[in-house]
Amino acid sequence: MTPSRRTGGLSRRHFALALPSALLVSGCAGPHRGTGRPGDPIVLTLLSHYASGEAAKALRGPVDEWNALHDRVKVRTKAVEFTDLLTTFMVRQAAGQGADILHPYCLWNGQLVQAGVLRPAPPGHAEEIRRDYGRAAVGSSSVGGTVYGYPTEVQTYALYYNKRLLREAGVAHPPRTWRELEETAYRTAKRDGYGNTLVQGFGLSTYDDSTTVGQTLALLNAAGGAFVAADGRSTAIDSPAGRAVFDLEHRLVAKGASAPGVNVYKAFQSGQVAMVISAGWWTGSLKAQMGEGYRDVGVAPLPVPAADDTRATLATGFMLGVNAASEHPREAWEFLRWLNTEKVGVKGAGKGATATRMSALQVSVGSLTGRADDMRTLLGKGGDPNLRPFLDALGYAVPEPNVPGAQQAKSLLRKNIEALWTGQQSVDEALRTTRRQVDQEVSRSW
Repeated sequence: MTPSRRTGGLSRRHFALALPSALLVSGCAGPHRGTGRPGDPIVLTLLSHYASGEAAKALRGPVDEWNALHDRVKVRTKAVEFTDLLTTFMVRQAAGQGADILHPYCLWNGQLVQAGVLRPAPPGHAEEIRRDYGRAAVGSSSVGGTVYGYPTEVQTYALYYNKRLLREAGVAHPPRTWRELEETAYRTAKRDGYGNTLVQGFGLSTYDDSTTVGQTLALLNAAGGAFVAADGRSTAIDSPAGRAVFDLEHRLVAKGASAPGVNVYKAFQSGQVAMVISAGWWTGSLKAQMGEGYRDVGVAPLPVPAADDTRATLATGFMLGVNAASEHPREAWEFLRWLNTEKVGVKGAGKGATATRMSALQVSVGSLTGRADDMRTLLGKGGDPNLRPFLDALGYAVPEPNVPGAQQAKSLLRKNIEALWTGQQSVDEALRTTRRQVDQEVSRSW
């Protein structure tokens, strides 16, 4: 799932002066870092946000397997909640207590590289990553063309829709172009006699980054635009593509097809939203929470402005990399290679079927990785067809920009999008303000 849904929304991080009070520890390991001599194994620490629930349990499996198979190098996992993760990386590094292996949200990679936290992947590992992972996954795990880690969770964006609501409105198929998207949104929207929203035709929501910034950037990519310029030092959203996206969203709100104050996650499940753009993690959540009602859920590729336009959407993700301050980088990279590239047998996927341990881990918690071959094996022919558009999008998705000021730039973009949706800014004002604020942030961050 996306970071925003894990935490209820990404917001600007205020770095703490002390570490978070609790670090969860698991995995079989010795009590201290060793030297590698017999009887005194090297103990690598892996810091992630898999602090509880299925994700923590899923990570424990391969870590315990590694520890059972290896005497000289052991791995110990530490975890904090996602809201504390970036702060923990930075503060522990400054205190000389950084973990050997880090699991950052790729949006932060530019900041972590600039701060000297991440170590570039050795040539052999970088070559494997470029060869075996999709373009968006490699881009997310790279800064300035240098690969810094193995992609883990990768999320692409597509269009969720309620089949019943479209059918009742006389719409035969999900929209393929923006014009069809608007027409379908207006036809499916419903209000009561007092003007209260009963059904959003298209779900715009100020609830979190996934629906505010995520779907806006997905539409921007579909229009051939970009949020940050190629050199990473200015925003590119004040462009014809950016204006087209802001115009589209403004019309949907102004004409009553969207109600940004509604929590779209709850509303979609209860049949009060006809369409919304979100990431693939949501599929598993909807299936678990909606029961029989899930049969009304469909997923389609993100609509493009015109029928003959090239498909594009947004990809976000995480990666596993090695701390620049680690005393045992070679051993850390070998563990990551074992976890992320070594193929093992997969039960229930056919005779001889294999996939990496990380891909199996991600699928077990309802996510995807950037290894399309693994995903096709693990999802199988009888899998949920609603996952296919996200898998297909691995081939054409655009990675979220991860320049040094990316986190704050994203927060500024969200603020201005919400101001546009709520009528506090016009399209011109929102574009102009975003450009000024984001330009100042990303140029200052270099």
